[in-house]
Amino acid sequence: MFNHAHSKIKGVGLGLKRELIPQMQANVADTSIANINFVEIAPENWMAIGGKAEKQLDWFAERYPIVCHGLCLSLGGLAPLNTEFLSQIKQFLQQYQIPLYTEHLSYATDGYNGKQGYLYDLLPIPFTEEAVQYVAARIRQTQDILGQRIAVENASFYVQSPISSMDELTFINAVLTEADCLLHLDINNIYVNSINFGFDAHKFLGGIPGERIAYAHMAGHFQQAPDLLIDTHGTDVIEPVWTLLEEAYQLFGLFPTCLERDNNIPPLSVLMHEVNKIAALQNSYQIANTTTFQAPN
Repeated sequence: MFNHAHSKIKGVGLGLKRELIPQMQANVADTSIANINFVEIAPENWMAIGGKAEKQLDWFAERYPIVCHGLCLSLGGLAPLNTEFLSQIKQFLQQYQIPLYTEHLSYATDGYNGKQGYLYDLLPIPFTEEAVQYVAARIRQTQDILGQRIAVENASFYVQSPISSMDELTFINAVLTEADCLLHLDINNIYVNSINFGFDAHKFLGGIPGERIAYAHMAGHFQQAPDLLIDTHGTDVIEPVWTLLEEAYQLFGLFPTCLERDNNIPPLSVLMHEVNKIAALQNSYQIANTTTFQAPN
């Protein structure tokens, strides 16, 4: 039996980076950060850490809903899932009453027969029927261990597997259906991949199963060439990505949305411009979709 506690996450979130912690603690009662409704953490960076960092996490857990966005489960990897790690994740989620755990629809390890190493980057899974069945089984195993549904994130990538037999959207939808899991929708990754592989981002977005969206990511990227974008999370969100987010709200209704900024992190006051822009888009959607009853004359 899977819980649906992820519905507790609402509004706008911010990726919790250590540089931001003192600023958020100093301004917690200030209306300038009122639009931060939840925070996102990578559990690998916080589990069993102790000391000052544990006290900081305790402080946030008392004040904000938290979601976990994992980095190293390697759902597409060859080695068996690390069940010991998943047991630690389960305990961590329970300890901090974290309602949602998400991971990348990719792989991050190399090796087999019990020997594996973690890679520098998250790499794409070949888009084949065999891979759909393989990854979905690993997602189901993960959900069974955790006792809850997880969400998988559509990943950015730069080289397409030569053995792929379907496109990315078909693959994502097949995995979601076969695993019966949720979707962690990364708006920027849709745009990045659309430029890198020459497809229509708006058409792709229209094919997303909106009922499975747990929450979304917004982030910036680096333009290395006109036809090559790198998903760095180190710059401001660009206008076409904002347009996609607005379109997603129109297509699927409101869903929680988190700003990711992992590199070149500016002061909190600067990041709040983008947090507030997400909140404004959500408010605009709500206003546009609120019907006021008027008594007939």
